[in-house]
Parts: sequence; C-alpha cells; structure tokens
Amino acid sequence: MYNRKGSTESEMTSVGSVRTFIKKPPTLHLTSITEVPENTNCLACSDDGLYLSLGHSKGLSVWSANTLSCEAEWLQERIEITSIHMACIGGTVYLLATLDDMGVARVFVYNVEAIQCFSVINMMDDVSKRSVCLEFDLCKGGEHGALIMRYNSDIWLEIYYFPTQDWLRELKDPKISANLKWSASVRVNRVNPSTAAITTTLPNILSNFLVLDDTSEPARHCTPHFLMRCGQSYGKNKAKTGSPLSVCFWWTGSHNLLYLLLSKTAKGKLDPEPTPLILWPNASEIVCSAVSSCTRFIALGLTNGLLCVWDRLSSSPLPISGVSTDSPFLRLHFVDYWPACADNSQTLASGEVHLVTLCESGAVHVVSTERGLATDTEQLSSRPKDSSDLPIVIASVPFLQGLSLVLCRNGKMFLHDVVNKATVCDLYLPAHHVLANPCNPIYALNVKQHVLFICAAEEPSPSNESSQDDPSQSRLLMLRFEDHDATRPYVLSHSESPWQQKPNVTGEEACNLYFQQRALSMEERHKSITQTWKRLSSPHILRCH
Repeated sequence: MYNRKGSTESEMTSVGSVRTFIKKPPTLHLTSITEVPENTNCLACSDDGLYLSLGHSKGLSVWSANTLSCEAEWLQERIEITSIHMACIGGTVYLLATLDDMGVARVFVYNVEAIQCFSVINMMDDVSKRSVCLEFDLCKGGEHGALIMRYNSDIWLEIYYFPTQDWLRELKDPKISANLKWSASVRVNRVNPSTAAITTTLPNILSNFLVLDDTSEPARHCTPHFLMRCGQSYGKNKAKTGSPLSVCFWWTGSHNLLYLLLSKTAKGKLDPEPTPLILWPNASEIVCSAVSSCTRFIALGLTNGLLCVWDRLSSSPLPISGVSTDSPFLRLHFVDYWPACADNSQTLASGEVHLVTLCESGAVHVVSTERGLATDTEQLSSRPKDSSDLPIVIASVPFLQGLSLVLCRNGKMFLHDVVNKATVCDLYLPAHHVLANPCNPIYALNVKQHVLFICAAEEPSPSNESSQDDPSQSRLLMLRFEDHDATRPYVLSHSESPWQQKPNVTGEEACNLYFQQRALSMEERHKSITQTWKRLSSPHILRCH
C-alpha cells in the first residue's frame, strides 16, 4: 500500500480470472528544515500562525513560523518542559502555558523582545507539600486555564483566570516592567470529585432515574473542555469574541458530564468550591469525550459501546449510535466538514457531524449522524495484526475539509477522507529519518498557513548506534498542503464553521432553526418509524413475546 516511488503507480491483483487495478494513493514527502534544541518534548503553534513554541530539556524557545529562526529563549538548568500551549492575547504578545517534568505549571508572556515568566502556579519550597499538576490546558484567547492537580491520592480540577488585559498594559509601563511586578493570576474555581458525585440540579422527577457515581474508588483523572458562546445573546455585557464562557468536564468512573460558568474573580469564602451543574447524565460510565472546533457539539463515548452527541444549539441530543467494537473506546474526535451551501441556516439546522473513534485494540470507526436521520457507522480499519501498526494519533486537520491525520507507531502517516472513506495520500519522512518520539509524536498544525510541522530524528545505523544517555537531537520537518495536488482541493479558504461565522444566534433563532430542520426531516423520520413498527410486528418478534 505504501510506495515511495510516486503517485502514478498502481497495484495489479487478480481474483480468479478477473484482474483489477487498485490505484495507490499519492505520496507526499516532508522536507527537513532545521535542527531543534536537544530533547525537544513538545511543540505548539500560535493561533495567528506567526510563531512556534518549543519545550525542551533546558527551558523553552519561540521561533518564527516564516523564517524558522529562534526569536527568543527562556533557559533554566534542570527544568525540562514537557507540555506547552500558545495563545495570542493582543497584537504581537503571546501567552505560553507550560508544564515541566516535576509537575510545575508556569505562565509566560512573549512580546517579541523576550520571554518573561509571569506566574508560577504551584511552586513551593517544600517539595513534599507541593501539589503536582498533571495537565495544564489553555483556552483560546488565553484568559483561562484548566489544571488537573494531585496531592498524594487526592485529585481535583482548578480553573484559573489570567489577567491578560492588565498584563498588556503593564508591559507598556516601564516602571512595572523594570520591577517585574505583574498582576497575579486568580484561581476562580476548584472542584473535587466528591463534590461532583453528590450534586444534581435536575428536577426531582429526573434525579430518580440518574445513576449515582460510585465514590468508593478515587477518580484517577479529569477531562475538561472549554466551551464558546452558543445560541445566547449577552447585550452590553457580552463576552469578548473568541473567549470561552464555560467549561464542561467529567471524572474517570463517572456517568455525568458536568458544567461550570467561567468567571474572572474568585468565589467568596462561603463558597470556595462551587457546585457544578450536571449538564448531561448517562446510564453508563464515560470513557472518552470530544468537542467540535466550534464547540457546538459535545460527544461522549461510553463503556457499553454507545456514542452520544449533544447539540448545544438546540439543547438536545442527536441520535445515539451503537458502535460494534471488539474493545472499549480509547479516543474520539470530530472531523470538520461543512459542505458548500448557499444558505448557512440549513447547515446550522441540520447538525451534521462526523466522528472518528479509536478503540484500545487499534480498530478505527467512523460515525456520521444528523438530526432526524439514521446514524451511519462504518469500520475504517480493524485490529492491526502487528502492534507496530497501531495508530497513535488520529486528529482532525481544521483547514482540510473532512480529513483526518493518522500517525502510527511504526512511522506510517497518511491523510484519510472520513466522509468518503478513502485514503487521500501517504506522508513520508526524508530517507533515514524516524519520528522523534513514536509513542507520542511531536507535531503541530499551522491553521493559518496550512502547514504540518513534525519532529524527526536521524535513524541510527547499526554500526554507530548512540547511547541512550546521549541527548536526543531532532530536526524540524514541514509539509505545506497547498503545494500538492492531492490535498489542494481539500484546503478551506477559511477555518471557521458556519456556526463560528454567525456567533450571535439568539434563542428564538435557535428554536426556528430546530423546527425548520424537523420539518425538513419529517419524511425520513416517518420512514424510520414505519420500519420500526414493521420489525416489531414481524412473526419472529411476536413469537418471542
């Protein structure tokens, strides 16, 4: 299937006396650009596409995405950055959220001239009393961060507000900049699993049917998602465009998706741990989740193989999908697909979504669902016979219509058309190169410039294998999708969905769109109901009863 010689060759197979020609997908080769710092662990791209940030064993650095040259560095001995996020907070000023190998979370600001540390979230002199940050996620716009914290066996979620507008003003004040007296970050929420387990805000008649979370075992992790504004009008007090208004999250072992409104100030002393709302109860435990790029849709994978999608615009679920799998869900993600339509209101009303699920066995399924229509589920690939073929990364490419990027443990890479169920092209590293970290590939997508960046290392020869103690030297590779015929038709002129292009949808408009879609799908729903009654009235069903 994979061929380095070109995109015009075909493979001939024979079945009996019939010969068929299977056209191989074209191959695209990544080009080597430059060396990156030793032991580079993480890579992120700014949302405006101008800069790359790299975390490594001596700190972090910011590079120009155009010239691929290092613009600034923050270097500290014995500090190894393992996770990094980047957000533009105004003009040429960027916020960097990092996590190091000791579980310390830091917030930096890069303002073209230098990188400065503005906040250290959980640093303490006594290491034995310090809480460890397991995960640090930064929202779009950089105003809020979600941190998963742990101390001994206790784990909890913290939400921080970062005063980005104050920091922008303070950077322009010579006195404040000279003294490095920045405004402090504010912890606005802290939520424990025990608080979430006993909480319900649903009516009593519904609460009787909820499955209470089992609190006998402590939660091992929390998965948060920031949510943008959806179907609400805020008048004079409306939030800044692009800023999230809430966060949803769930704990391992939990049946309930929880919800919190974001704020800019800490809660009062009488309410240090606010009670989250139960946004969505489920009969089975949640094992994975995903939010669409426009945050209109939330998807949950459950332990019983069910896949549920919630439409925040209409405040109702899409048809529940049953995925026949040979193992539990591992991950899932939305694939951006917005077909050309003269009237965006039709796209808004239909609620068409495409999801890719990855199971623990390595099997991959595609689920396509739409309000009022039957769900289409198809298996893209089965359990791989060789563990080296196991997919490690399956991610949506925001600027390529309906495509997923797949990276396997053995270095195989390709783009898959999720809607049409076809491989678009195979991606190859330069000769004698391998992925820098095959079990956790280091890559980033430049949404504005339509570029894939990925770190690779030279494959050691058998006669000159380096010691494991030697520092890992990697190279930065890139692929510009607009330069290739295979991917050029999929490139979007914009990376925003119709929902993001029309953010100020009022509640009345949302209801009108919902009823419009219901009217359009009436015939399909009538067919589905008729088929269901036919199955129920069949002789076989009647004998069973």
